[in-house]
Amino acid sequence: MKSEFNLDDSIIYLNHAAVAPWPATTAEAVKVFADENAVHGAANYPQWMQIETQLRQRLAWLINAPATEDIAILKSTSEALSVVAYGLDWKPGDNVVIFQQEFPSNRLVWESLKSRGVETRLVDLWAGEHPEQHLLEACNEHTRLVSVSSVQYATGFKTDLETVGRFCRRESILFCVDAIQSLGAIPFDVQQIQADFVMADGHKWMLGPEGTALFYSRREIRDQISLNQFGWHMVEARGDFEQESWQPSTSGTRFECGSPNMLGIHALNASLALIEQTGIHEIHRRVIENTKYIIELLNQHRNRISLISVPDGERLSGIVTFRMNGSKQQDVYHALMQQGVICASRGGGIRFSPHFYTSREKIEKAIGIALKI
Repeated sequence: MKSEFNLDDSIIYLNHAAVAPWPATTAEAVKVFADENAVHGAANYPQWMQIETQLRQRLAWLINAPATEDIAILKSTSEALSVVAYGLDWKPGDNVVIFQQEFPSNRLVWESLKSRGVETRLVDLWAGEHPEQHLLEACNEHTRLVSVSSVQYATGFKTDLETVGRFCRRESILFCVDAIQSLGAIPFDVQQIQADFVMADGHKWMLGPEGTALFYSRREIRDQISLNQFGWHMVEARGDFEQESWQPSTSGTRFECGSPNMLGIHALNASLALIEQTGIHEIHRRVIENTKYIIELLNQHRNRISLISVPDGERLSGIVTFRMNGSKQQDVYHALMQQGVICASRGGGIRFSPHFYTSREKIEKAIGIALKI
């Protein structure tokens, strides 16, 4: 697998929860596409469309969607969340329930609906022993939608999506999942969790580029989302440019108003091909092994280091966040970055997020550097 990840030897890359480095196969796919475009222009556009179809199929496989037609390819998680937020027919007094600690993409969009009379109910993730129960207790007869991250960006806390989804379906509440911190690292089953909407950009654990994102919408409720963007790409009879009457596509492509990001499509398709070939369950096993190893090493230095992430095995993801006791965390972060440990400052501490290919040697070296700061 080392041949797929050719990072500079001076770098220890522990930042897949932010922006991941591309595998060699992805970089090659981009180079080939660029060369082809430079030499032949769009002469091979029909073949490009086949790559687009492959990507939809792989995204459907990744989340176990009922059909490829349930998949739209958008620009970002934020765009997909906005499609839902500004597509629903809200009534004054409606509310949305989310965790207070959500990434801004999954908070600001709902808070922006205040002008429409929609309340955003914030539930403290750490208020009690059972966060999902507190989340569901915040719902009432006016709750229209619950939106959660599959994995919390700051601490790596993995949400029990099945419990939330079961409640929402029973109570006829829409269930929206920001899955950007799990897809590509953790098995995901949209049917099992009974989600209505799932979104995730490809540039983190999916090892793809920024600007190419998955948006899943459940077929039975797709037409509840009014369209706010229109163009040639989102119609049922796409390619019939002379038609005078038209209607939106019944598939997820109804949310794709214009020309596809073919460069991003080629890149993400190559990345997902690697994930498919390696196996998502094998990737998950290795990711969790790395997470546990980081926690094990950190716990050996409890006088110097405090763990912020929850070490509960059921809650583990690819993210571990910790504090260096007696130090300013921003100073620690900048020192780590200067010494080639690519990480993030999140959740009041230092966030490490290794992927399945990250070696134990790199992890040991990163923690050793942190202890010397």
